[in-house]
Amino acid sequence: MPPDLTSASDIAREERRSGWRTIRRVGPYLWPEGQTWAKRRVVIALALLVLAKLIAVFTPILYKAAVDTLSGDVSDLMLGAVGLTVAYGVARLMTVGFQQLRDAVFAKVGQRALRRLALETFTHIHRLSMRYHITRKTGGLSRIIERGVKGVEFLLRFLLFSIGPLMLELLLVAAVLFFLFDVWYLAVVVGVISLYIIFTFKVTEWRVKLRREMNKQDTDANQKAIDSLLNFETVKYFGAEGREAARYDVAMQGYEAAAIKTATSLAALNTGQSLIITSGLVAVMAMAAVGVQNGALTVGDFVMVNAYMIQITMPLNFLGTVYREIRQALVDMGEMFELLEQPREVSDKPGAPDLAVSGGVVTFTDVKFGYEPTRPILKGIDVTVGAGENVALVGPSGSGKSTIGRLLFRFYDVDGGSVQIDGQDLRDVTQDSLHAAIGVVPQDTVLFNDTIRYNIAYGRDGASEDDIIAAARAAQIHEFIASLPEGYDTQVGERGLKLSGGEKQRVGIARTLLKDPPILLLDEATSALDTETEASIQEALRRAGEGRTVITIAHRLSTIADADRIVVLQDGQVVEQGTHDDLLARQGRYSALWARQQAGEDEAAA
Repeated sequence: MPPDLTSASDIAREERRSGWRTIRRVGPYLWPEGQTWAKRRVVIALALLVLAKLIAVFTPILYKAAVDTLSGDVSDLMLGAVGLTVAYGVARLMTVGFQQLRDAVFAKVGQRALRRLALETFTHIHRLSMRYHITRKTGGLSRIIERGVKGVEFLLRFLLFSIGPLMLELLLVAAVLFFLFDVWYLAVVVGVISLYIIFTFKVTEWRVKLRREMNKQDTDANQKAIDSLLNFETVKYFGAEGREAARYDVAMQGYEAAAIKTATSLAALNTGQSLIITSGLVAVMAMAAVGVQNGALTVGDFVMVNAYMIQITMPLNFLGTVYREIRQALVDMGEMFELLEQPREVSDKPGAPDLAVSGGVVTFTDVKFGYEPTRPILKGIDVTVGAGENVALVGPSGSGKSTIGRLLFRFYDVDGGSVQIDGQDLRDVTQDSLHAAIGVVPQDTVLFNDTIRYNIAYGRDGASEDDIIAAARAAQIHEFIASLPEGYDTQVGERGLKLSGGEKQRVGIARTLLKDPPILLLDEATSALDTETEASIQEALRRAGEGRTVITIAHRLSTIADADRIVVLQDGQVVEQGTHDDLLARQGRYSALWARQQAGEDEAAA
């Protein structure tokens, strides 16, 4: 038992440290360096906050004076009962007015902070490695960002304008009760507030754990929903709508159980808070009533004490909710900041120059690489692709063909050896310049859910309409686009599903041609297409490769028979290389692969 308790206290301590770290991380967004306008607005907002609280604390004194004037406990004051009542109303109006003005002044600072943080997170995610993205679930990732940004918004609003003002108001009211009445009123109020805060925080800590479990179930359900919708066609193919619904319902069942616990615990919290506050209110009012009966206090004093108690209990009623939400916001923000602290596996060296492409010679020298340390994929690859040369990489699945493409684009860094372009190690140049020099046509071109024009224009920022049409013509898709009712404004749907495989590939080729890179990587660009479509796409790819260094990763050997050189890979090593005719004449590994594929095609044709 003791180890468990120690573990629980260690966890709580670590959570508190994490919470303070998160608050410190938000600080620079509230007080940004070099942005005087933001700092000025924060100072003005805080000044308005203090002014509003001072007026709020002074307001019940006007109320007391009006009541005493009406009851005859004091001589008629200069303002008179009506004047005091009007002054009371003006004071209340000023309190609300300054609060609203404070929110209006701070709004620009808060929204700018949110925007900066959201942009920083979004940019950082795009900078993270391929390894990170293939191990994360997109639905959970988007949920973390969404909750984190909302958490920052909540923290900015409530930590600055709820908890801080509440503490200030409690101190001012305590001072008024001490100086205008006696120490016992202060003692009761401090005791009630202390008991209330302790009870609220203890119960809320318990509820935060329940809320965290609810969040976990919510994220799980959201991931399953997005995963199912992204695989809509697969679900339909296997008639799995019922299975998917049942899978989603199981996730929602966990969320339902956690949500019920959260709701019932809230009822317990509210009941306990009400009991403490009501007991304190009754005790203070009873003391004031005795004072009025004894003649030590006036009716106005009784009313003023009541007004002060109501004034401090109203915000206290929200303390549990605010504290819980702040704790939850810190948890949500902590997840987002953990995301921001994820290190980049692939990053530019300080002061790295841009890649300068003179001819486009690509050299792989003794390249070793593995996605896992215990499972090497490439075991010392030596390949050189000359300027303007078309070199094909072939081999069975798992031989390392696509891995070579990923290393060339520097999705990963090599474990050993080097990859160079025109003698420049890819690790020594900027990633942006490297990515600009390489055009990739993947096996499955994924399009944005936008127009055909947008998807082709994605190849080069700021491309003109003539450039887009020229790229479409070169990719042999202009006539098809022109035949559509909406032409280039045709929506392609989620991931381009409104287009056929061949049409998507042609849009992808047009996009790459518009980019106009000196090096072209064709990663099994036609293996998912039928033979007739493949033949027409091959012609577009041949045109795309003119005047460029081309590396073709191929599964169908018939598509690369006219390559300048063919490199045969097996088990992460180069086993053969040469022209198509040379390799067939050797009667080696390539010849065996060719014979097997030809036999399969003949059988399929028969």
